[in-house]
Amino acid sequence: MIFRQLFDSVSGTYTYLIASRRGGEALIIDPVLEKVDRYLQLVRELDLKLVKAVDTHLHADHITGLGALRDQTHCITVMGEQTKADVVSMRVGEGDRVSIEGLSLDVLYTPGHTDDSYSFLMDGRVFTGDTLLIRGTGRTDFQNGDPRMQYDSIFNKLLRLPDDTLLYPAHDYKGDTVSTIGEEKLFNPRLRVKSIDEYVNLMNNLNLPNPKMMDVAVPANVHVGLHQEEIARKGWAVSAVSAMALRGQPDIAIVDLREKSEREKHGVIPGSLHAPYADLQENIGTGGMLHELAEATGKRIVFYCAFGERSAMAVQAAQDAGLASACHIEGGIDAWKKANGPIVR
Repeated sequence: MIFRQLFDSVSGTYTYLIASRRGGEALIIDPVLEKVDRYLQLVRELDLKLVKAVDTHLHADHITGLGALRDQTHCITVMGEQTKADVVSMRVGEGDRVSIEGLSLDVLYTPGHTDDSYSFLMDGRVFTGDTLLIRGTGRTDFQNGDPRMQYDSIFNKLLRLPDDTLLYPAHDYKGDTVSTIGEEKLFNPRLRVKSIDEYVNLMNNLNLPNPKMMDVAVPANVHVGLHQEEIARKGWAVSAVSAMALRGQPDIAIVDLREKSEREKHGVIPGSLHAPYADLQENIGTGGMLHELAEATGKRIVFYCAFGERSAMAVQAAQDAGLASACHIEGGIDAWKKANGPIVR
């Protein structure tokens, strides 16, 4: 396995690049905008294909690299279901998995620092974001933070992992790089409380100044989504309502780009085909399934995904591959459901 821990000294942020092998798929956790060129250089050096970029929560102390990485690599952006970000490709919840070739991360909802804080568990490692830090815990006094929720996330979820689980936080300001669950039980001063009320009192009286970047970082990180308006201006988008009228027409093929787990959890548009985004280049190339479907039968390909981000990228790629009639459902299945479109499971 390839595992790299990278550091941004300005914000004290740790970023993690993970892959199962050289030449394989990779994902990145908590990327920082100013370090994107360094990440991409490392991806090239290790002969990796970046397919997913994950944020553990909406950060207040730096601008995320999610959008820049998506724009440069066409990777899938991932955040929790509660995020205030305008658009991410995939939203995950407790019990879901974030998977790439050869690796899978279990999703743990661990709110308290913020209401959209998640941790990710993989092969004896847990990436805790700002929920549980090395000899500390994330502050709970902004972005719908809640010390009671954080106590529950830490004591009833993270600290129940095996003691030898390696703990990798999103931040550290002292130079520590890794700890274990067992170490934090023994030595973390924030965890030496006898009750939830004592923890709440402790967290409510830290009196910390706001992060220096907060007024810039939070608005920027909320508006990280791909601007689908550009695809619409090119005439390559249809609304959910318009797509309902197209469904079932003999010259239309509605294509779902989401992963199997998303389809099972959220349902599918009746009659749609499944062609995962990960296989897009193969499918739209000469001899590929979608290329042949469009060329041989004259069908118009109508892509959709969760929120329209993957499908917007897919439309651009399809157009570049010569599939001139390709379009997508703006806003994805989320918009379809809001328009009361039919769903099957």
